[in-house]
Amino acid sequence: MGRTKEFTILHSNDMHGDFLAEMRGEQGHLIGGLSLLSGYINRVRAEEPNVIYCIAGDMVQGSLIDAEYKGISTMELMNYLAPDVVTLGNHEFDYGLPHLLFLEKMANFPIVNANLYIRQYGKRLFQPYLIKNVDGFDILFIGIITERVIDMLRTDTMLSSFVTLEEAAREVGKICNAYRGDDIDLTVLLTHIGFESDKELAGMLDPAWGVDMIIGGHSHTVLEQPAEVNGVLIAQAGTGTDQIGRFDIAVDDDTNSITGWKWQLVPIDSDHCSPDEHLMEFIEGFRTTVDAKYGSIICKFTRTLTHPLRTQETELGDLFADAIQERTGVDVAFVGSGSIRKTELGPAVTLGDYLALFPYDDSLTRFVITGAQLRRAFGFMRPENCTGEGEYYQVNRGVHAVYDRERHELASLALHGAPVDDSARYSICLQGFHYKNSHVGLQLTSEELETLEKPRLLATSCRDVVEEYLRGHQNLDACVEGRLLYA
Repeated sequence: MGRTKEFTILHSNDMHGDFLAEMRGEQGHLIGGLSLLSGYINRVRAEEPNVIYCIAGDMVQGSLIDAEYKGISTMELMNYLAPDVVTLGNHEFDYGLPHLLFLEKMANFPIVNANLYIRQYGKRLFQPYLIKNVDGFDILFIGIITERVIDMLRTDTMLSSFVTLEEAAREVGKICNAYRGDDIDLTVLLTHIGFESDKELAGMLDPAWGVDMIIGGHSHTVLEQPAEVNGVLIAQAGTGTDQIGRFDIAVDDDTNSITGWKWQLVPIDSDHCSPDEHLMEFIEGFRTTVDAKYGSIICKFTRTLTHPLRTQETELGDLFADAIQERTGVDVAFVGSGSIRKTELGPAVTLGDYLALFPYDDSLTRFVITGAQLRRAFGFMRPENCTGEGEYYQVNRGVHAVYDRERHELASLALHGAPVDDSARYSICLQGFHYKNSHVGLQLTSEELETLEKPRLLATSCRDVVEEYLRGHQNLDACVEGRLLYA
């Protein structure tokens, strides 16, 4: 007769260096931050017998402390949290692959990824899976990422990852088949590919492989309850440290399956969690150094400007696109919405605030394309392509694009009131990452971008361009103007 045991699986994703709690509401109510998160994890570990804490990618990038120390501070703090297993997200690669390999050596916890290979030798770059024995039950964790979210590696000819979900699914099958005889009691995929892709992946898995759960990240999805596809439970926990996902499950040793489960998205705040004071002191050591270096005010807005979602036009998106267009003189400045990493800025803007919100020190390049190509690029930004897994762009004043939801197509595109002429030429600028991946985000190949005129590097740092604009303009304001309309 089979045994049944209960487990608690805590999970985070897309933490993005969100170290510090924020004060909101009355009576000093604190939300988020690693000190409160650690306090909650410590409490659950003390209360429950079989606790596993896992992170589904993007621990780094998004805070000034993380950027200043290039992820080293984050890894030290993650060591303090002591996750049982972690998988890679796309932003783990932001400081370069060699630096990521250094950060991996710093980690006191396993980092799993099954489908990133050294192409020439056919060898995996990271530990592909972890079999963790918890109270006599063997739990298999497999890490998965796809090229749709690690586009920055496309130019590295030594590396390759599986480019489709189908190939990622086959990789899962290979590992599951290799350990079917080892009596694996629970199989969990740790992914960083986005919630919709998680559901696609679950539908491709052979039930005989025995995958029970997918714990994912990347799309910053906040759920009321997990999805269930092809018998696989799928969950993720939004973004940052304001919340944590919690599964309480019962696993049967005879059938190697989940016989009961409960999931909740637990708020990390001072009402539910006691702070971990020792971790807070550790964080303050990093914070003091950063505050002294980046505390000066560079400008002041008339009010707080916002960037609530990366899949819509925003106040900060309009401001940054206008700043870049004014400095470069191009017809259209495409600003990657995901390069704006915080939801608000101002009214007083310190250098640290700005760098935390706009952390990527990327280049700006000018291109000339036809009106037909410009229409194609805008046509690809239709709503069904803005799921949080792909790219969305903020654009400058004077652009007016209207999409027909019923026809699923671009209905009209105008610049400064004049319809875009398919045969005319227009200048655009792109950040370096989006230049390298223009065929993914804008449906424009590098050959098309380079045909009419030779590309011209406008700035080695887009971040410097916007910073100088802000320093030179006080009392700025911006509002959403309807530059991109969905009819």
